[in-house]
Amino acid sequence: MGELRLRVPYGQDPEDEAWLCPLRLAWGLQANQTMSPALEEKVCFTATLTPSLEKAAAVAAKWGSPVDDATIHHHVAQAGARAEAQAEQRVERALDVQTRAQVVEEAKAEAPRQEFSLVLMLDGWMIRERGAQWGLKPPEIKAERVSWREMKSAIVFRLDQRAQTQSGRPLILEKFYVARRGDPEDLGRRLYAEALRRGLNQAAKVYVVADGGVWIWNLVADRFSEAVGVLDFYHASGHLWAVAQALFGEEGPEARQWVEPLLHQLAHGGEAGVLQTLEDLLQLCRQSDEERQKVIEREVSYFQSHREHVHYQRRQQEGCPKGSGAMESTCSQYQDRFKRTGQFWTLAGEHHLLALELARRNQDWDEIWSVSYQQN
Repeated sequence: MGELRLRVPYGQDPEDEAWLCPLRLAWGLQANQTMSPALEEKVCFTATLTPSLEKAAAVAAKWGSPVDDATIHHHVAQAGARAEAQAEQRVERALDVQTRAQVVEEAKAEAPRQEFSLVLMLDGWMIRERGAQWGLKPPEIKAERVSWREMKSAIVFRLDQRAQTQSGRPLILEKFYVARRGDPEDLGRRLYAEALRRGLNQAAKVYVVADGGVWIWNLVADRFSEAVGVLDFYHASGHLWAVAQALFGEEGPEARQWVEPLLHQLAHGGEAGVLQTLEDLLQLCRQSDEERQKVIEREVSYFQSHREHVHYQRRQQEGCPKGSGAMESTCSQYQDRFKRTGQFWTLAGEHHLLALELARRNQDWDEIWSVSYQQN
């Protein structure tokens, strides 16, 4: 219909002497805001689903709202800060002894009537930031221009949400996400809060499936000591292969002939025999060369520390996955957005976009917009 111009009252509030426009307040617009809340939500949502802010701007222009990437960055920062603050409020509410019961009751109201089990998976992925000596000249000087940081992540889902496609590919119908760049304790408190929201107190059993990262199992012991641990089978098999290679060299016929029966045994209820074989092997190799002995000692120690996490047949009979493929897939999805060619992040930038990403994935998206504009 072409350009539309409105003439609306603007003046000074006689009570607090603030200058305001009542119609802008009715529309939910902040002072000096030039973009409507609806459009801001659209461009922020687009920013979480496109590989870069430049691509988000191109998509916005295609659906009729030309906006440059710098403007999108500004709104992502504002909305992301709100999302991050709201996420922290949810965590505090779940951990505070005075409000935890309310969170548990809300989760109970959402819980299915039949008995269910909860699964937690954890892993980490790397994000690229500008190093302390970014831009140092000349380029031939060795310096810390790029800094890699681990983004610790987790997912939460119920076992009854596992399904298969028609072709047999496994999938999870509904899962919830936690991610944070920082120490494991910070992720642990966030994961515990999210697990409470998703039925931790109502679950008949809680499983933790992960690789052998020390920080992961320390976190589990701290926050989920009653959970049943499962060492990701793919990582376990990799450590058995490391022993085979120490014994026979590269992955030749001899190494394969030694390791494959042990893998079958490990997957089908014979984990005690596998552990015994490794411990016996350690004794036999005491007189071996130092390098080989070091590898075998390391791998035997690895399996001994996860003795209670390798009951694969038992866990599969209970319906629990023996691998953390869903977590690996999630890490790949994060990296597809946060580790593109040429992308370097500031701590604030990654926190803001990640907060929006998690809000979208965890069905908390609408809260960012309804609460923030009501407050303004």
